[in-house]
Amino acid sequence: MPRSTHPELHRTERIGWLRAAVLGANDGIVSTASLLVGVAAAGGGRSELVVAGVAGLVAGAMSMAAGEYVSVSSQSDTERADLARERAELAAEPELELQELTSIYVARGLSRELAGEVARQLTVHDALGAHARDELGISAAHSARPVQAALTSAATFAAGAVLPLAAALLSPAAAAVPIVTATSLAFLVGLGAVGASAGGAPVGRAALRVAFWGALAMALTAGVGRLFGAVV
Repeated sequence: MPRSTHPELHRTERIGWLRAAVLGANDGIVSTASLLVGVAAAGGGRSELVVAGVAGLVAGAMSMAAGEYVSVSSQSDTERADLARERAELAAEPELELQELTSIYVARGLSRELAGEVARQLTVHDALGAHARDELGISAAHSARPVQAALTSAATFAAGAVLPLAAALLSPAAAAVPIVTATSLAFLVGLGAVGASAGGAPVGRAALRVAFWGALAMALTAGVGRLFGAVV
């Protein structure tokens, strides 16, 4: 009897949205918390914290969306150009492209006879797909999706920015700096753990990594805020 197959879920299928989601949420927490800590360290009151936090949230979310869309669109344009060039080469020089595909499989460890047979069968089945995957490194799981990246980054940035903003609004003005710092570091540790778990990476190392950089950003911003607050 034939063996039954089982569905396999690979984490690489999440890479398109997972990278944008983790980047957006991390940036939302770090940048907004740092901004709030800097304003509070400079002597800003609750109204200044609200204005700075909301403005940072909106500006940051739009900046993340625009940045992700532009950068991923550039990647998508490059992929399309490479595929168009490969399609033209397949039409103009099919034998040379077959030899090229054969050489790729030989380099990966197949005998030349087997590599040639594999290349021929894949060419008959989907020549462009075979060259895209094995020559150019383009696959459906890793292909660029500009709109998805932009929306994911904007939404997760806003979600991340809300957390330190809420902590600042709910804390006494005199204790805003330590409360925002402590809660934001806790949020960053949680985000690092969730992102690492979703991507199959070590949780502890990822949590410490994001916490370290978040703490450094807030410390530097607090120092700048205190310096300029004293000068002004």
